[in-house]
Amino acid sequence: MSTDRRDAPRIIDYGASTYRTDFWQGQGREYEDAVERVAIRAMLPRKGERLVDIGAGFGRLADLYEGYREVILLDYSAPELEDARQHLGDGRYIYVAADIYRMPLATGAVDTAVMVRVLHHIADVPAAMAQLSRILVTGGTLLLEFANKRHLKNIVRFLLRRGASPFGPYPVEFAPLHYDFHPGWVEKRLTEATFHVERRRSVSLFRAGFLKQRVPLSWLIALDGALQRLTAAFTPAPSMFFQAIRQQGTVARPLERAALFRCPDCGHEPLEAASGGLLCAGCGRLWPQVNGVYILK
Repeated sequence: MSTDRRDAPRIIDYGASTYRTDFWQGQGREYEDAVERVAIRAMLPRKGERLVDIGAGFGRLADLYEGYREVILLDYSAPELEDARQHLGDGRYIYVAADIYRMPLATGAVDTAVMVRVLHHIADVPAAMAQLSRILVTGGTLLLEFANKRHLKNIVRFLLRRGASPFGPYPVEFAPLHYDFHPGWVEKRLTEATFHVERRRSVSLFRAGFLKQRVPLSWLIALDGALQRLTAAFTPAPSMFFQAIRQQGTVARPLERAALFRCPDCGHEPLEAASGGLLCAGCGRLWPQVNGVYILK
């Protein structure tokens, strides 16, 4: 049965934006990129069979996945993935344009999932968590980053009566499809989706223009890296990283490339390789591959 999408959660679409150059390259975010990499290197399993990077965009973090046999770069924006492919090529990379609420990956298809700078765009977190839980094998790792509403600057603003309370449990939509989260609330949603949070890091503690202009970048990176784990319980930084383990679910199984996929319309899995894309035997829909990117949305 086809999914009724009229009541589906809103989705942010970067479309054909030049996200690489508009937001990252040459935009003074070398510190943010570097400290996120420190956290990922510390928390990501060094090797595995198959990893999916959800919200991969232009593949900013792809070089961190060298220990994985196969890497799926998944994003809603096909142009962003085409940009990634131009820089990374094919080989062990698979490029998938998809909707996180209708995740087109087969059940138990991956042993590791990474989602960085994505949750703050998610309107229905429990629905997204359910999809993450479904695609991961038992014992699989989810590395999740989210925007932290309880960070130090928000607390100071509140104490000075210049902002809303950062202590309430529920997400705050501070701009359309941009959310800040309470760490405890996120952990509860993960628990409901049969994840167990094992490790935490508080990241990007020195994300302030005046600091980045006056303190050498290498010093900020080193100090942030040293404090990430130590300050995690107090959540002072604007970005939080959780390493969560899938507690129950499908055991690992070898999947050929076509069998990696599930029909986002009817839920049939696996899909079959066909000329020009992937064919669903359940509803008969052909999902195309365009410029090297599987279009499954």
